[in-house]
Amino acid sequence: MQKILLNLTPVILRKGLFGMTILSLSLFTIACKEEVKEEPFSLGEKYFSESTQLYLPNDLEATLWAESPQFFNPTNMDVDAKGRIWVTEALNYRMFRNDPNIFKHHEEGDRVMILEDKDGDGVAESSKVFVQDKDLTAPLGISVIGNKVIVSSGPSVIIYTDEDGDDKPDNKEVFLTGFGGFDHDHGLHAMIAGPDGKYYFNAGNAGPHIVTDKSGWTLRSGSLYNGGSPHMIDNEPGMVSDDGKVWVGGIAMRINPDGTGLKVLGHNFRNSYELALDSYGNMWQNDNDDDGNKGVRVSWLMEGGNMGYFNPDGSRKWQADRRPGQTTAMAHWHQEDPGVIPFGDNTGSGSPTGITFYESDLMGEKYQGTLLASEAGRNVILAYKPEPTGAGFAMNRHNLITSLKEEDVEDAKSRATDEDKTKWFRPSDVLVGTDGAIYVADWYDGMVGGHRMIDSTGYGRIYRITPKGKNLPKPTIDLSTTQGQIAALINPAVNIRNAGFALLAKQGSQAVEEVKEVLNDKNPYHQARAIWLLSNMGTEGIQAVEDQLEANNPDLRLTAFRALRQVKTDILPYASKLSSDPSAAVRREVAVAMRDMPMNEVKDILIELASQHKGEDRFYVEALGLAMDGKEEEIYTVLSQELGAEPLDWSAGFEDLTWRLHPNQAINGLKDRAISQQLTDAQRKKAVTALGFINDQAAVNAMQEIAASDIAGVKDQALWWLRYRRNNDWNEFAIDIPELKANLSPEIQKDMLAFKATLENTSSSKADKVKAAVAMAKDKTGGFMLLGLAEKEALSADLTAEISTVIFQNPEQAIRVLAGDYFTNPTESSPLALSDISAIEGDAAKGKQVFMGKCATCHQVGEEGRNIGPNLSMIGAKLDQNGLFDAITNPSAGVAFGYEMWLITLKDGTVASGFLQADGPIVVLEGLQNEVYNIQASDIASRKRFATSIMPKPSELKMNETDISNLTAYLVGLNSETN
Repeated sequence: MQKILLNLTPVILRKGLFGMTILSLSLFTIACKEEVKEEPFSLGEKYFSESTQLYLPNDLEATLWAESPQFFNPTNMDVDAKGRIWVTEALNYRMFRNDPNIFKHHEEGDRVMILEDKDGDGVAESSKVFVQDKDLTAPLGISVIGNKVIVSSGPSVIIYTDEDGDDKPDNKEVFLTGFGGFDHDHGLHAMIAGPDGKYYFNAGNAGPHIVTDKSGWTLRSGSLYNGGSPHMIDNEPGMVSDDGKVWVGGIAMRINPDGTGLKVLGHNFRNSYELALDSYGNMWQNDNDDDGNKGVRVSWLMEGGNMGYFNPDGSRKWQADRRPGQTTAMAHWHQEDPGVIPFGDNTGSGSPTGITFYESDLMGEKYQGTLLASEAGRNVILAYKPEPTGAGFAMNRHNLITSLKEEDVEDAKSRATDEDKTKWFRPSDVLVGTDGAIYVADWYDGMVGGHRMIDSTGYGRIYRITPKGKNLPKPTIDLSTTQGQIAALINPAVNIRNAGFALLAKQGSQAVEEVKEVLNDKNPYHQARAIWLLSNMGTEGIQAVEDQLEANNPDLRLTAFRALRQVKTDILPYASKLSSDPSAAVRREVAVAMRDMPMNEVKDILIELASQHKGEDRFYVEALGLAMDGKEEEIYTVLSQELGAEPLDWSAGFEDLTWRLHPNQAINGLKDRAISQQLTDAQRKKAVTALGFINDQAAVNAMQEIAASDIAGVKDQALWWLRYRRNNDWNEFAIDIPELKANLSPEIQKDMLAFKATLENTSSSKADKVKAAVAMAKDKTGGFMLLGLAEKEALSADLTAEISTVIFQNPEQAIRVLAGDYFTNPTESSPLALSDISAIEGDAAKGKQVFMGKCATCHQVGEEGRNIGPNLSMIGAKLDQNGLFDAITNPSAGVAFGYEMWLITLKDGTVASGFLQADGPIVVLEGLQNEVYNIQASDIASRKRFATSIMPKPSELKMNETDISNLTAYLVGLNSETN
């Protein structure tokens, strides 16, 4: 038997901050060292034949560690105590959309594979199936913790236990279930063991997530999200969990290994693919934006933090809340709203995936403390050395490994041909092995995002990154001795540490002295692991942790406080001691720990913490906001006495606190500041914004007074807030402002309503019905009404045939496209062949003309075009030529999340169509001309969400093969933030 391997020859490319090495990967075939009986494959099947180049720092090298057919379509990895890599496959990914007659798949369910390099030569020669299960459909997470293999495959977290060590599961347990997002990228993600011995994980916004832990505690998380999968059920914003809180969208969680103690640690993400913890207990994640909006982020997550994708209860998208003058990224994550955590590093457009934190020095000291974030959309693993800054972190980004040359975008454009596979490097996960090497899983495909694939073979790869010329041997981990358990505790691999942690904690006081020795380790991350462990080792261990509250390193003081929080019922003495700590990060942790504690117990601590805030630290003021959650009115009285002044004399710190807390009793002071000529424009604007977040008639009245003032700028801001809030949080308050022109009324649609009545009247003649139907089919409003009737099967076959002859000439593009779901287009042409298109050499200049003439009516590139569909300014950084061909010729194969068309019919018969932006007492649709429909929910008779993309097929735009080739040549070059 043979298998295909890659030979990598390192060549120095250039030196930069890290320096870069280019790896030319050329193909050759050798005899397999070991028969892979567990994974038979056809020798005639072609898995990979193109050359690829990868770039990484010049002190590192990468080798191909494993590839298909040892596994397929890798989504996530983990490593066990033997140093073997476990991989979850997603061959059955989106089979409802990806034709099973074309795409490789497994009828018996997806699999978990075990890969091993037995002889230590840097190549995995062994591959075997651990489990194949019909309950596994495109699983997105795996953790191997002891003899438990934890697999995340929505709607469930499943634990397979291998009791006898034969690499086959002996037991299967549904550990948790009820998560939304079956077979969905925005669903359930990987579980990992934290430094405290508990399990941490997250889920995207494809809810609702209604999950009950083994103690009976129930999480309920919903949002406005309603797209992406036929398996989804209706999401519901504003649900309350058993902790009394409203958790929204994507969520991060922690749970005890026994399945009790489920706790939400942060929320309101779009889709954080994975959660990573460092040994201090800091949580790190990435998150993708609505496609094309250049808002992808890599973030530190504050405990309990709201990361700002939806409004606080999940009923409104960011577009509905966007304020005049806000940049897309700031609006996208509600960054100027009180109660939202700063988003960290905005990486632009992309599709972020797996993430991990590197704490060893085996790769060299400069890599210790590096956050590694996979970016499949941008063909790169991003590297950060997070720098503590105030109560948060500064995130400075570098590339660890990428298939794109940083300094030569034009070269990438020139190589963007059908044969070029530059953008097929799709890192789906990054892992630290027991040997300290970095392992990168490559999904390898020309398409990423939108639930689509191009590669029908399921090919995948795993690369191993090591220091150049340095052997990183796989350690032997002996868990039968205390020293072996400590060696596991300080191992570079995250879940291996848990094996040492659990066994040492079980020893209790007997192993305290040995564990205390780790406090002297030169690696501070090892010291932090010892702190967490000691807090679980009885009285002597806890005393050692209390001593660390005096440590010189603020990260260790912070870790000690976090550890004590989990094992001590009374943490107020510690909180009081640290409330005046010189480190803002330490004080931040004290603040978030005060969130649910009674006011009478924490008042003095809160005052001390607040007195330390001087302004200019958004992380700190948000931590204070969490500390004062539910106590805003009561604490503001105290803060005013201790820290306040006359409204026009507020300090920057007190101004921040008032903005963040926005209590009712601050209304008059905010109004005075908003209309004061003594303050700056920024200070006045901040006061107006704070008023906009107070849900009280007095705040409305104050805003109306400001709107009646004659202060330039402030008046317009207040008027905007009144009109905006009237359609959501202030809907039930009395607001007296000039009305905007109504965009929905029976009067405007009266002609079409009359025609519709004719169709619905059983006594109308056939001729009258045909006349009415034809008239409606030619009109935008009438066309949408016909779609609504067709959806309800309220049109006869004769009428459907008559409408089919007319509706595909409707002036509204969306109607022409959506009509194909219900009517037969008499002029529909055969689909264009990709082979015919790819044979034509595209002209980018002519492609831009095609874009401006055909695509700019819905899409933007830079400042050109309209913001209706996804922004395409960086589409070339995400898709290669084949991916663009597929997206253009098969637009409904992957509708971008948030761009599903809705049709709402009111009780009076009128209709509105567009993209759903808010759902509550007022339903907000954004129409195809960027008009906004604000609709009383009580007036709605029916709703319809279309699965078909409103992007027309090329034939409907009268585009031929040459047009598509030219357009693709233009789009493939759009990979710069400056487009």
